[in-house]
Amino acid sequence: MQRAMSILAKHGLNLDNLVEAGFELYVHATEDENTEDKRKRLKELLSIYLEDPNVWLLIAAASYLDELVSSNGSSPSTPSGDPASLVADELIGMSIAEYIAGKKGLFNYVRYDREKPGAIGDLPPFMDDAVGALVAASMTRVFE
Repeated sequence: MQRAMSILAKHGLNLDNLVEAGFELYVHATEDENTEDKRKRLKELLSIYLEDPNVWLLIAAASYLDELVSSNGSSPSTPSGDPASLVADELIGMSIAEYIAGKKGLFNYVRYDREKPGAIGDLPPFMDDAVGALVAASMTRVFE
């Protein structure tokens, strides 16, 4: 997990703000007595998935690709900040989401990608998809 956390830390992320981002889109009328247990479970799952080489390597790839895109500086951006013709970032996000939680995770990832809750909204194009997918798929697993 240390390798993945060092990559996330470069982008100002830690487990606590990932949990906050995850629960920002939590749809529940009131905070129930199990909310704290769900937060703990999300933190545990994030820790587990950040140790998985398949996940942290995709996150590392996303971080590297953001550096590459920003150093190139020639890609036109949309209002969301993503370069207009870029789909590779979505493919990384889709891969992470489906790997962790299957089709349910993929559907939840689409929601998180659209809303970009919490710290996810401050990330560059590749990282917002990779981290959004990690959080969305982990949230999916919390509620399975």
